[in-house]
Formats: sequence, structure tokens, C-alpha cells
Amino acid sequence: MTDFAKYFDSFAGVLGADNVWRGERECAPYNHDNKITGLTPIYVLRPGSVPEVQGVMRICNEHGLPVIARGAGTGNVGGAVCEGPAVMLDMMRMDRIIALDSVSMTVKVEAGLITQKLQTTVEEAGLFYPPDPASADACTIGGNAATNAGGLRAVKYGVTKDYVLGLRVVLADGRLLETGRATRKGVVGYDLTSLFVGSEGTLGVICELTLKLVRRPDCRKTMAASFMDIEHCAEGVEKILQSPVLPSGIEMVDEYCLAAVERSGKDLRGITAPFLLIELDGRKNVVEEEAALLDEILTKIGAKTRVAENEKQSREIWDARRVISDALKEMAPKKIAEDVAVPISALAKTLGEIEQLAKRLALQHAVYGHAGDGNLHVNVFFDPDEQGAPEKIEEFRGALFDLTLDNGGTISGEHGVGISKRPFIARELSAVSLDLHRSMKELFDPRGILNPGKIWPRK
Repeated sequence: MTDFAKYFDSFAGVLGADNVWRGERECAPYNHDNKITGLTPIYVLRPGSVPEVQGVMRICNEHGLPVIARGAGTGNVGGAVCEGPAVMLDMMRMDRIIALDSVSMTVKVEAGLITQKLQTTVEEAGLFYPPDPASADACTIGGNAATNAGGLRAVKYGVTKDYVLGLRVVLADGRLLETGRATRKGVVGYDLTSLFVGSEGTLGVICELTLKLVRRPDCRKTMAASFMDIEHCAEGVEKILQSPVLPSGIEMVDEYCLAAVERSGKDLRGITAPFLLIELDGRKNVVEEEAALLDEILTKIGAKTRVAENEKQSREIWDARRVISDALKEMAPKKIAEDVAVPISALAKTLGEIEQLAKRLALQHAVYGHAGDGNLHVNVFFDPDEQGAPEKIEEFRGALFDLTLDNGGTISGEHGVGISKRPFIARELSAVSLDLHRSMKELFDPRGILNPGKIWPRK
């Protein structure tokens, strides 16, 4: 086993001793993310600049020290937790907005910037950064890029990758790589920017990002549409997307999720489940017309619609949506949550098959998520002390992924692979694809020190 203790002076020489943490008290908070618990890192290193990240990576590469880059730790698949002795690179000190260009509508930021802070800052300048993960008040832009995070507005605006124009990335050996450009168009060389977005810290450490912005919408309107069952919710999604209206977000919430939210103290103002939560944005007169058209379309298929009366009501409803994951944790001793995605045309079929699977295994389940782009968050609840429960949960997970793939979907819509989905990745990717992915990993990280073991199952 590597003697990490002898590297303290080397790390302190780069970062200063105050930014080199060691010991259980300081490092234990870094042993988990939102869902997965791993080992406590040997060191937590807190760089404040790109040169400091480079210095750390040179030391780690020279001595073969495993290193894991981490933002706010809001991930769900163990992508930024330790499976063995490792150094944790905490990027939260690097949280500046470096430059905002309101004419070109771009912004350059450091990786540790909180997503909501970016959103608020650019909106004050009349601009808009659309990607909006449910944890926007806590997660970082660098973490969003590392996992290609989605969010609540993906229907109209897309996901993180659609806004990343360029990156500054520190490679495993400490070299600095600049990818992309500040222009909207450009086809010089391979698209290395897209390669790093979604790579979960396995190819390099994302330090700075150049992001595309759009103009801030003049008006936003929130609508809820309640249905008799979850399959009719799926029909509602199809009807909306077949209409001339393109909402920024279409969320689905089932009865169990609503009960959890109400139990947590949130008020959805008489909305009944299952329901779709819809957000429209744009010019005020257009939004009003679109809301009226959707009301007509959804009422015809049996929905009961309700429109938030003002911005305060709208914010309260969306705040309730954002707490669903945490609220569900209180409903049973233990839960697991998987984010799968399927084509919209397969949404109703998938939801029905998930319900049948849960019934067959006698498991309570709940479903919510970004139905407008087919991304479902499937939760099942259990008592870990119950005999056979862990085996039953693994059977559920495997069957869930199989039915998702059979319906043309993917086993991870926005959370990544990390540790928890690693055993299943070969069900989605072919042997040829896996070999090429491993070859790219070896090219960028020959010593295998960057987030070792994540994503790729060992041969």
C-alpha cells in the first residue's frame, strides 16, 4: 500500500498547508455523494487556480496516486467517491465568473461555481443559462459538465453539453488542454469538448468552462395537469409534443411522490396526482396563447388543468418538485433510485412494464422525472434487514435496465454511470464500443490515476 503521508509537504508546497486536509474529521465528509458511500480519502486537496491543479496532478502522476475530482458531491451514482486509497481534489474554491460577454452571449466560469449563482448572475444581465438540475442551488457547473447533467428545462433547451463551447482541462500528467472555442460555430479538429463532457472525471480535471447563453425569456407560466392514471400522463406528454407548443419543461409526478412531498410540508395547492407539471416561457402574449391551447388539448383527453396565478405560486410548485428525491427518503427505511430514459413513443409502455415489475416483486415504487424528454426517476423502497431484500432489489434493477433497453432507451439519462451502474454498462454498449472507450481512457490517463475504476467494468 502506498505511503500517502510522505506527500504532505509536496502538496502543501503547491497549495499551502491550509488547503491540504487529512484525517478522519476533515476528510470523512467526502466519503459519500447523495446516494453512495465509499471510503474516506487520504487527503482532500483544495486548489484555487489552474496552475495549482496542474501542480497537484504532476505529483499524483509521478507517484501513481489515484485522484478524484469532486464538486459539491450532489451526484447519485458514486462517481466522486473513493473505492480505495485516493486523493480527493475539491474544486469548490475555484468558483469565479471570469468573463461575461453580453453581446456574444457567452460566459467563462470556473468549475466550482454553483449553478444557481451562474443562473442568477446572467439573468441580472438580461441573459439566461437554461440547464436547471433539481439540485441547482448546490451543484457545480464543473460537476454538471462531468456528468452532462440534464434538468427541468431540457425539453426546449437541451442539457449541459448543448451549452459548453470550450473547456480548460488539466490532464493526468499536469498538462493543460484547451478545447473548443468562444464562437457558436467551428469545425477545426475533433470535438474534444464533447468527449470530456460526461466523462465523469476519468479523462481529465475540468477547471474552466466557456458556456453559451440565450436571451432571458420575458415571461414564464406554470401549469399542472392531473390525470386518472400514469399511463394517461404519458398520453398527455405525447399530445403536448405533437402540438405547436414546446414547453421548456414537462415533469411527471405520481401519487406516491405527491404524498411524500405533502408529508414534507410542501403545499401543491390542491393539485392531484398523477400529474404533469408544465412550464412555458417566451414573450408574454405568446405564452398566454400557448397556455390556452394546452389547456384545450389536455382537457379533451380528460385532464384537470390548473395555472399558477403568479410568480410566487409558480415558485412554490417548482420548489416542491425539487424536493421529491429527498422527501421520498423519509417514506421507507431504504430506497434506491435509477434514472432511465426512453423514447417518448415508448413512455407509456415503459411505465406500465415498471408497474408490473414492481408488483411481481412485491415492491412499493414511485416514478417521477423529466417526462418531456423520456427521462424517468424510478424509486423502489425496502427494508434492508428484511430477508432477501437486497437480492430482490438487484433483480428489480437488472430487469428495469433490460426493459428500458428493450424499449430503445438508456440505463442513465442524466446521472452518469459511476460505481452503481458499472456492472450493467455492457448491456448497453457493445464489445467494440467498450474496447474503444477503454483505449481512449488509456490514451488520456496511461497510469490510470484519474477516478480509477469508475464507469468501466474491469476485464
